[in-house]
Amino acid sequence: MLTEDTIIALATPAGTGAIAVIRISGPDAISLVEPWFQSVRNKSLLKQKSHTVHLGHISEGKVILDKVLLSLFKGPNSYTGEDIVEISCHGSPYIQQQIIQLFLRNGCRMATAGEFTLRAFLNGKMDLSQAEAVADLIASDSTASHELAIQQMRGGFSNEIKELRAELLNFASLIELELDFSQEDVEFADRTEFTRLLTQITTVLKNLIDSFAVGNVIKNGVPVAIVGEPNVGKSTLLNAFLNEERAIVSPVAGTTRDTVEDQISIAGVTYRFIDTAGIRNTTDQVEKIGIERSFQKISEAHLVLYLFDASVPQKGQINDLKQKYPDKPLVLVANKVDAIPQEKQQQLKQDFPDTFFISAKEKNGITELKEGIVALSSAGKLGVYDTIVTNNRHYDSLLKALEAIQKVKEAMDEELASDLMAIDIREALYHLGEITGAVTTDDLLGNIFSNFCIGK
Repeated sequence: MLTEDTIIALATPAGTGAIAVIRISGPDAISLVEPWFQSVRNKSLLKQKSHTVHLGHISEGKVILDKVLLSLFKGPNSYTGEDIVEISCHGSPYIQQQIIQLFLRNGCRMATAGEFTLRAFLNGKMDLSQAEAVADLIASDSTASHELAIQQMRGGFSNEIKELRAELLNFASLIELELDFSQEDVEFADRTEFTRLLTQITTVLKNLIDSFAVGNVIKNGVPVAIVGEPNVGKSTLLNAFLNEERAIVSPVAGTTRDTVEDQISIAGVTYRFIDTAGIRNTTDQVEKIGIERSFQKISEAHLVLYLFDASVPQKGQINDLKQKYPDKPLVLVANKVDAIPQEKQQQLKQDFPDTFFISAKEKNGITELKEGIVALSSAGKLGVYDTIVTNNRHYDSLLKALEAIQKVKEAMDEELASDLMAIDIREALYHLGEITGAVTTDDLLGNIFSNFCIGK
């Protein structure tokens, strides 16, 4: 890793805009910019304080490239822990490239994906889970995903892991010390206190692992399949959710022959609604393919809305779906209630308890249905956990750490030798350290930061 280089990249999205920000970081950041920046007040950049902003021109010889605002951040009190210069220029792609190429010719190199944040990690400005939260924050598209990324960036998750690891490391040291005095048969680690710690760690790890189901759907959106027989109003319901004419609506049965997807935010969580082809027996080959895709979407969805026409007697399709997908949350929704008398509505409510009664066409009952979806989906458990895991890598490390801790507990119960326990304790410490970056490899860092955008 060439961490002694001075790097440059566009920090704002590519394209035309009002302004663009070009970021330069490294040991020579300020001295490399100094010859090409003419302050309107003839200031020398090298003599300016950190966290100051300066107006002037970026020029190459007698050619002025742009009038800019230049921000100075001196290490270690900067994002990367190094000297940083941020150039706010006009948002012309031509100007952006002219400025970047000027500094590439004069001592800078292009930053790789995520290299600014990688340097922040390497310089101790944040741990690895906080660095990964930067990417999550950039990608957040709902209130919940934004809040989770902010919490992780502020160290909520990593602090919990660090505390557990510190306590476990203390006992590991005592166990290792016992091995040094194995000939004398002494115990430095209080076994009762160690058992209490192992129980506490097990509880915390299980809670974090369980929270991943919630965190994953919040981060990626909750997939909700809208299914039912043809012409029951599935496309109309999708349009009612989105409040726009997204799917084609027609009185002709079998209009939807492929899945139609779109997403909205409900209670701060993103939901991906999937309108599917009507499920029925058909000889139409194209419609058959659409129905096969409907079943595929049901298997992939976290929640299934089974929509039926309230005015039509129900056959056995509801029970068929329950038998075929016994572990899939199935929400019954009776549509077109505006087309039946009040007495029949009351009878239906008795025949189909725990059913939502709506008119997708008139948009009646949609608010209550949305509230029910939030309550029944994984996102409805958002407030159950103090800390929520959203990262697959963290989830995998937590599982491995829990497995190692359980082996330590088994060794304690069976009163096995300290050297056997020490192996599993080291294993647990290793996997907990992977999460925060206390344990890293170049391959791991390369894999994580390669997924970042350039300039971050």
